[in-house]
Amino acid sequence: MKKILILILVLGALGAGGWALKSKLSKPARAEAVSVKVSEAPIESTVDATGSISPYHRVEIKAAIGGRIEKLLVKEGDRVSQGQIIAWMSSTDRAAILDAARAQGADQLKKWEDTYKATPIIAPLPGIIILKNVVEGETVTSSSVIYAMSDVLIVLAQVDESDIGRIRVGMPASITLDSYPDKKDEAKVFDILYEGRNVSNVIQYSVKLRFDKVPPHFRSQMTANISFILSRKDKALLVPASAVRERDGVKQVLVPGDGPGGKDVWKEVKTGVENDASVEIVSGLAAGDTVLIRQGRYVPQSAVASSPLAMGGSRPGATSGQAPRSRSGSSSGGSR
Repeated sequence: MKKILILILVLGALGAGGWALKSKLSKPARAEAVSVKVSEAPIESTVDATGSISPYHRVEIKAAIGGRIEKLLVKEGDRVSQGQIIAWMSSTDRAAILDAARAQGADQLKKWEDTYKATPIIAPLPGIIILKNVVEGETVTSSSVIYAMSDVLIVLAQVDESDIGRIRVGMPASITLDSYPDKKDEAKVFDILYEGRNVSNVIQYSVKLRFDKVPPHFRSQMTANISFILSRKDKALLVPASAVRERDGVKQVLVPGDGPGGKDVWKEVKTGVENDASVEIVSGLAAGDTVLIRQGRYVPQSAVASSPLAMGGSRPGATSGQAPRSRSGSSSGGSR
């Protein structure tokens, strides 16, 4: 009888200890928090895309006849006007006559140069020379490209189908080049093409942007990184994006010590411009206020494993079809 009584007392103590440990484990574990001050700073909301620098109109200037290039008057990067003479060439016959006259002396050469005039090559429109494709003295045919020119350089961006609905004509964008990552220039959307194309199973649309003045370091076919500016404020109250949560359509931030007994509470705020890093606070906070960012989360009771002393209970909330597991991952109170 005495042995039975001792056994009952031991089992009772174990049960009480298990209940106490389970109760302790079941309490939410409070995550650590970092405090951040509400600050004033600029903010932009953007859609990012890639593209290239491209001529708006690209024109190839070809030789009118077969022959030889005598003189090139412009180089790549030069701006020319419509009708400007940019090169001189000789026909095949004139080139042969001049070669023969040159062997007879300077007087004969000048005579035949005056008799048979060189053929001018003329710029068909105003713009910039973007390609010089020949050298002086080179023999060419009527299909040979002498120069290529562009009326103006633009940015041709490729925008995913999921983002194209947010792009508008007249929208500003920030442009950086892989070749010049530290330089940033602003352009504006002037055309959004209607026909998309499939690129690796993603539908993309071409968007054209132009500059008030094309930056001098831009070159045709350079890779461009485009940030379309959906909204922008030069001065806004900002908090980190990770500090804001949404519950039932209401935006909230965690503020310290405003609850009963000095507990942290979630406070409703109205937000404005936001991006991946920051959120504008329109109302609910002031500059210098403190918000908290949890470096984790509260652990609910359903996520706390049962104690081995808690008489073999399974983990609450276990997914259907999965064996309940203890905190260590071994089977809890079940047979193999």
